[in-house]
Amino acid sequence: MTDLKALPTQKLYINGEWRDSEGGSLHPVINPATEETLCEVIQGSMEDVDDAVAAAKAAFKEWRHSRAAKRQALMHAIADGMEARKQDLVAAVSEALGCPAHIAEWLHVDGPIYSMRYYADRAALMEETEKAAHSVVMKDPVGVCGFITPWNYPLHQFVGKVAPALAAGCAMIQKPSEMTPLQDYVMAEIIDAAGVPAGVFNLVPGAGPIVGAALSSHVDIDMVSFTGSTRAGIEVAKSAAPTVKRVTQELGGKSPFIITPDADLEAAVRWGCEDVFINTGQTCTALTRMLVPAERYEEAVAIAKQVAEEVAIGTGENAFMGPLSSSRQREIVRGYIDKGIAEGARLVTGGSEAPEGLAQGFYVKPTVFADVNNDMAIAREEIFGPVTCMIPYKDMDEAIAIANDSEYGLSSGVWAKDAEAAMPVVRRLEAGLCFVNGGEFNYDAPFGGVKRSGNGREFGNAGLDEFIELKSVQLPA
Repeated sequence: MTDLKALPTQKLYINGEWRDSEGGSLHPVINPATEETLCEVIQGSMEDVDDAVAAAKAAFKEWRHSRAAKRQALMHAIADGMEARKQDLVAAVSEALGCPAHIAEWLHVDGPIYSMRYYADRAALMEETEKAAHSVVMKDPVGVCGFITPWNYPLHQFVGKVAPALAAGCAMIQKPSEMTPLQDYVMAEIIDAAGVPAGVFNLVPGAGPIVGAALSSHVDIDMVSFTGSTRAGIEVAKSAAPTVKRVTQELGGKSPFIITPDADLEAAVRWGCEDVFINTGQTCTALTRMLVPAERYEEAVAIAKQVAEEVAIGTGENAFMGPLSSSRQREIVRGYIDKGIAEGARLVTGGSEAPEGLAQGFYVKPTVFADVNNDMAIAREEIFGPVTCMIPYKDMDEAIAIANDSEYGLSSGVWAKDAEAAMPVVRRLEAGLCFVNGGEFNYDAPFGGVKRSGNGREFGNAGLDEFIELKSVQLPA
């Protein structure tokens, strides 16, 4: 296993080389469990973005015409490198994000390795054509892409953008979050060692208002893919508009979880709470609004209380929930907990005080609110912390109305007697994703939202489609 401090975090990766930034400022990466500085990472400049875009544009001229079999082989080599350096990737995510390592392995690393191989085997789709009457439809890569990825699932979102882009034959510039950039350095080393041609992949860390804005507005970037807050996503779209580039966005969520009257209440509530508490609530798809039949409401509240108070907090082998990612995020979550109390919600368990015995680190308690209504801020705004809001409903029409009464539409959940019984409810939900009776995330299926949760899709064949331009060739009839 590589010492994370040995990563070239004070360099940029541009045109197949590790080089100095033309800006040169450094940003500390903090371990949120210990509050200690792990390392300092270079912050790129607008000039660095220009250099990276120029390298990608030059590389794209040949890379776009590379054989699918070549791209497939390179991507499998990248996946092999990810397997070989799996513990480096686990450590990079765990130490900068605070997720316990034993959870980070399956939650943050295993899926991205699978996804890299998934897209390697779909590179061949780019060489398929379709007959349409007297026309032939061909596929071209969209071009030079700018990627802006978040801190909460950094490797997941890295691969969700980079893998289909490589498969399609695109060139790219990747900007990680300042808080969790270390896995991107590991991946840059893996990509370099795999033999991906210089300029196809470039890594330029930096601040959103500088590097992110430069990527979004750059005249030579054909597509920008952003994952993050709805607020920032709006700014990305504004910056991209003058150059008429393609924009895909995976943004915020405030997702509902409907437990039907015929459901196994114990199993449903337990799974729903754990869905919110995993990754310390820092999951865009977290089902943070739990809708429960009024006649079983207090029973469900009691189960949620028990589940929350059983959660082991820390970073050790038995821990389920680590710290929040930063002191700023902790203050945001604490502020929402205090706001919920002020709004009149019933604090069932948890609260804004530090968990017992964890004064150091950016920890909060798993928190459950009851007597929540959909007009409260804690029910309408994305908290991004381990806070579950329990809302009663009198019948299914009211449950659906509450669930859809949101500006967001990223995720949702239904727990019913069985999957078949859940489907009529699923069809009425306004969301791009729905988890039924504890179904797991599937990298073979499309992921993305509706309404203010964004546009476009990642993963599955639809994730590759985002990087394709269709060419219609009209042949003599």
